[in-house]
Order: sequence, then C-alpha cells, then structure tokens
Amino acid sequence: MGFDLDFETRRALGYKLVDRLNDYYASLRDRPVQLPVGQRPAGHPSIELPETGEDPAAVLDGLFDELIDKGFHTPSANYFGLQNPTPTYMSVLAEALVAAINPQLASLVHARLASQIEQETVRWIGARVGWTRPFDGTFTSGGSEANFTALTLALASRFPAVVEDGLGGLDAHPVFYCTDEAHHSVDKAAGLAGLGRKALRRIPVTSSIQLDVGILERQIQQDEADGFTPFCVVATAGTTASGAVDDIVAIADICERYGLWLHVDGAYGAALVLSDRHRHIIRGIERADSITMDPHKWLATSMAAGMVLTSRPETLRQVFATSNPFMPKVQGAAAVDNFDLGLQWSRRMNSLKLWLTLRVHGRRGYEEMIDRQMALAGNFADWVRASGIFELAAPPMTPSVIFRVKLPPSASDDEIRAANEAVVREVTDDGRLWLSTATVGGRPVIRMLVISYLSGERNVDDLKTALADAARHLPDHGEPDVVTLSRRAKASVTAA
Repeated sequence: MGFDLDFETRRALGYKLVDRLNDYYASLRDRPVQLPVGQRPAGHPSIELPETGEDPAAVLDGLFDELIDKGFHTPSANYFGLQNPTPTYMSVLAEALVAAINPQLASLVHARLASQIEQETVRWIGARVGWTRPFDGTFTSGGSEANFTALTLALASRFPAVVEDGLGGLDAHPVFYCTDEAHHSVDKAAGLAGLGRKALRRIPVTSSIQLDVGILERQIQQDEADGFTPFCVVATAGTTASGAVDDIVAIADICERYGLWLHVDGAYGAALVLSDRHRHIIRGIERADSITMDPHKWLATSMAAGMVLTSRPETLRQVFATSNPFMPKVQGAAAVDNFDLGLQWSRRMNSLKLWLTLRVHGRRGYEEMIDRQMALAGNFADWVRASGIFELAAPPMTPSVIFRVKLPPSASDDEIRAANEAVVREVTDDGRLWLSTATVGGRPVIRMLVISYLSGERNVDDLKTALADAARHLPDHGEPDVVTLSRRAKASVTAA
C-alpha cells in the first residue's frame, strides 16, 4: 500500500480515530486506571518487521484494543499517583494539527506563524510571572531539557568565556545548589554541562520539606572559603515526590547577597502563576533569573511540553546563537530564529496545545481547575488528620498530599514502609485507583496527588474508602490498634 492514502480511506480512518477518542474521553471520569492484577498483560505480543502492509483499519482496531482496553490510563479521574494529567481535548486536537502540518520551528522562514504563537505563549506566561524587565524563553521537550538550558545560562552569565573556551579555560571551580528533594534532572544537567555531578551541592530540607536556607548560606560560605566559586541556586516550586515549594523569597535574598543566579524549577508548581488566589504559594518567583515550567503537568497538556523562561534574554542568544551557511534568514524580522534560543534544532510546535487551551478556556479556566484541585487535596488532608489510621508527613502546599500509616512511635521506617506498601498494593490491585509510595525527607510516605481536572469528590471519597479498607487488613502492630482505628475511619467515610 502506498503512503498516499486516498481521500475516502483518510476520512474513514480519521473518523474511526476521533470516535474512539471521544468514547475514551467520555469514559475517563469512571474508567479504572488499569486491569486487575491477574488480568494485566505481560507485554505487547512481539511481531516481525512487516514486509507488506496490512489493512489500516484493522491495525488501528488492534492498537485501540491494546492501548485502551488493556492499557494503563493516567488520564483517568481515578489516577492519583504522579504529575501526569488528563490532557485537555484542545491539547489533543492541537497535537493532531501539529502532526499533520509538521511546522519546522528552527527558523522563521519555515514557520513564521508557529514561531509567533510560541513567542506569544511565552509572553503570556512571562507576564503572569510578574517580570517588569525584558524576558524571553523557548519551549522544550520537557523539564529536564529546560533545567539543563537554565544551568547553561547561569554558567555563561557567571563565566562568559565558557561558551567558546569551555570549562578548561576557567580559573575557577564552579558549584551550585539545590534541595535534597530537587528533581534528578539537575544532577544530569551538572554532568552534561561538564561541571560534574560533584559540583552540585544538595542541601537538606526542613520539616516542611523546604530547602533549609540556613544550611544553604553556611554551605555557600564554606565553599567560598575552600576556593570554590558558587554561581547558581536551584529552588524547587513543587517537588516531584511531595509537591513542596521552597521559600523562594528567602533563597532570592541569599542569591542577591552572594551574586548568584536564581533558577526556579517550577516544572509542576510554576503553573500557579495563572492563579490569582493561590499565587502566594510561589511568592518570589518574579525574582528568578530563569524558570522551568512543564505544561504537560499541572497545565494539563499532552506530553511533551516544557518551557524555560528567563529575565536575562540576552543570555539565551549568548549560549545558543550560531551562524550557519544553509539556514535561510527572514530579512528585517524583529523576532529571533528559534534555533538561536535553545538546544534543539529541528523541533515540533509544542506551544500550540497550551496556546489553544488558553484561547478556548482562558486563564480563568486554569484558575478554576487549580481552585478545585487545591480544595480536593485539602479535604483529603483533613480526612488523613482525622482518620486515626494515617498521619500527614508534611503540611500540603499544592494538591499533593504525603502521608503514612500511623504506627506506634517505636515503629521503624522499615515497618512504616512495609505498611505503606501493603496499603497501596491492596488499593491498586483491582485496577480502579492508583497512587504510589515514595521517600521524602529520607522517610517512607504514601503520595496522593489530585492532577486530573476530571477528579471530583466522588473519586476522592472512593480513594478514602479504599485506603481505610486496606488499612483494616494490616496486621496489628500494637497500640494503637490499627484494625480498630481503620474501622473507625471507614465508618467516618461512610457517614460522610
């Protein structure tokens, strides 16, 4: 079969796909996250490389069966595990349009309107950050690329010669800082930038899972005394494990005092710039030199979509601008070619899904979503406090709640971890719901995150009931009696 399918075949396949997607979206409020344990497929059946083509409708039907009927559904309203949202349907349509038109965003010549839409989206978000001085930014494949980009900007800002001469030309030993709970992409960025992962100083967290600014300042002073050159601090706005937000104001004060670049990894939490009511949670973000944001997290776009924004726009071009003999230029254009703003050359139009969602639903649509999710998570946290069988591991700052099975004070972390995992295993075995365990601040926790805009009180109440039921089956760990307490908690859920 040739690649150029005829008009009627394209139309039939397109309608088949849209109909199945529409049915899928209609199911997401109640759809189980996955099949029960005994029914989950071990893997996709292996096939040999096809020498001749197959009927496209049949291939699509088989793919639907594998992905939808047997798959794992992060878009479900019953998914409470990681920062994987239900994509807005406008995001899905944007992805289809981008895939078909296939704009090449490297250069204005190839994609002038697409580039304009990207810069417009950057302008919208940067304005909500609160920057009053010039800023710029670019879309990336995700938070890892954005964090790497920001680190190279910070490095070049402090050591301008590094762009041409590399680290070997420096008469310095650069070091930078982040919280113990910061994303592992920061470690990768240190290695890829040539600094080495030992150049990253991970600072312990407080009981609120925030970077301890007292320890940070003492570490900076010690590094300077030891002959190192501090150049950057990475604050986290919404950690992956707990959703915690560092004290950005206090960190910004330290950065100003010591002349350091402030990068805020807000892959998750920077979405709060779109909320008037909850923006105070990330107070101080406007003082950042650079910010990472992942629209494919809290802004509910399809993967993949990351952004890096900077209030030092000249540094973007200092690091990434190149001259080449083959890429045509638009004469007299005010905008900059995208290949001069980031690492990628050929890249897709990741901005359209956020731009189109904002055009259709507006900033207030996101604000309402954030308000609902914060309220649902707050209600869940209140239930944990009152349950008698679980306890909060830290006060929630975002719609991410970390908690653990409540055991006697003499219980070890291994016992708590085992109890947590037993509860989560029972809750997730039948496939209806999904949440996960993690280690936060060095201690075992259960992580519950409201991330789908479809999740409602009924979904959260189902999770409460499932957790109380699972806790009832735990072995008695001594006083207080976990079994008795779990029954009491289940009764309170039923009454509610």
